[in-house]
Amino acid sequence: QVQLVESGGGLVQPGGSLRLSCAASRNILSIGTMGWYRQGPGKQRELVAAITAGGITNYADSLKGRFTISKDNAKNTVYLQMNSLKPEDTGVYYCNARGALWEFNYWGQGTQVTVSS
Repeated sequence: QVQLVESGGGLVQPGGSLRLSCAASRNILSIGTMGWYRQGPGKQRELVAAITAGGITNYADSLKGRFTISKDNAKNTVYLQMNSLKPEDTGVYYCNARGALWEFNYWGQGTQVTVSS
């Protein structure tokens, strides 16, 4: 089992930045892929960005250039740096940990991000 604890959400003005953190309860090098998803008001949950154990990254096309996913293996933590935030980035951001062969799939509790003036 993997526990995931997100932090770093909050209220930010348009154009601002936030960095989300996701701390995992086990060695993230043993986790196939870790990712960030978001769910806006009235919308389905969607992929924001993901990073494999080997460090390969993947982003939603619409977010490339503004969001950056990274990880610190020593701290078992994955980060999401979000820049030039827009009101449409508002939503609950969830951390996900998935086995390389989909043998497990865990979610964090989510952290709220609100972009508003």
